[in-house]
Amino acid sequence: MTRVERAGRLTFASLAVPNYRRYIGGQSISLIGTWMQMTAQSWLVLTLTGSSTALGVVIALQTLPVLLLAPYGGVIADRIDKRRLMIALQTAMGLQALTLGLLTVTGVVQVWEIGVLAVLLGLNNAFENPSRQSFMLELVGPEHLRNAVSLNSVLVNVARAVGPAVAGILIATVGDGVCFLVNAASFVAVVASLATMDRKALNPTTPTAREPGQLREGLRYVRSHRELAVPLLMMAAVGCLTYEFQVSLPVMASRGLHAGATGFGFMTAAMGIGAVMGGLVVAARGKTGLRTLMIAAGAFGVAMTLATFAPTLAFELIALALAGAASISFMSTANSTLQLSAAPSMRGRVMALWFVAFQGSTPIGGPIVGWVMAVAGARAGLGLGAITCFAVALAGAGMMGRVRSERRAEVSAVA
Repeated sequence: MTRVERAGRLTFASLAVPNYRRYIGGQSISLIGTWMQMTAQSWLVLTLTGSSTALGVVIALQTLPVLLLAPYGGVIADRIDKRRLMIALQTAMGLQALTLGLLTVTGVVQVWEIGVLAVLLGLNNAFENPSRQSFMLELVGPEHLRNAVSLNSVLVNVARAVGPAVAGILIATVGDGVCFLVNAASFVAVVASLATMDRKALNPTTPTAREPGQLREGLRYVRSHRELAVPLLMMAAVGCLTYEFQVSLPVMASRGLHAGATGFGFMTAAMGIGAVMGGLVVAARGKTGLRTLMIAAGAFGVAMTLATFAPTLAFELIALALAGAASISFMSTANSTLQLSAAPSMRGRVMALWFVAFQGSTPIGGPIVGWVMAVAGARAGLGLGAITCFAVALAGAGMMGRVRSERRAEVSAVA
């Protein structure tokens, strides 16, 4: 076997699991539609209102249910069959996309309707995402978990590269509504992949019996385990102020670079291409732990700084590709570190908190980033994200120093 073949097998090891191949096949179709909808929705709101603040508010409405309800979604994920819950909620998401598409193509859509549908989508996400994140271990087992998480992140970002680019072309030619209708149809693939899995090959976690206080129990568990609490806090800060690309990129495209809808699509696609490359590296050679997370945060900050000051669209695309690579390294490292560190009975609740940190912080960060750009200009949103990454990297370095000092003190005490 050649070195290239060995590297390929290592990079794509989890694809040896038949159920995972089926799952990722369905996801590959659905996620392209999801990114098309995210792109089209941001552009539609900006077109209807001309306000970056309004865009931030709509995105906040979509993620507010995650902030409020995802921790309880994690409790539900630990109690019931995750696969069945995912089937039901993915179906509901398809109906939401269909409704938004019909309102848009008929020309009657209003901003308040987009807001209501965004809330409904957020409610679905609050319960579906914790189940989906914790389902990964049941799908591939601990041996392939890190690889599967990384490949799934690669898939998300392949979709990020394809979906927005297609959406930008469709918006410019046939309008926003078609993007929503395509997304609605794409949910058929992921629901079919889940419904037709070989259930005997799954390794389901024993459901946690229903008891009072399980949400508080999950919070206490995370708080008492530093290997969980620190990555979650780092993810919360970056998720709140850096990952607000649905707010910052449309404004940067339209007002900072004057690139229009097509430019916006290619900017988002550039991030996706960079993330794909970064994700493949993480899948093959990725490590977990606080040190790796700190380095990824610093690299993310450097790339975001370049994106903030890019003078032309060409330079912006290069900078965003680097930002995509750094972002996927940071995200995958945090995700894998948490899943491998959490007890099986707590994994749903831990991953729910990860989802809150990653996306549930948007109701806070989205309006902040939108307001910062309204006050300080289109580039300020990306700049705020860069500053946040550097702050998180420095905080991680400080925590590593504290851990080393504690270990030295323990060794001295034993001696």
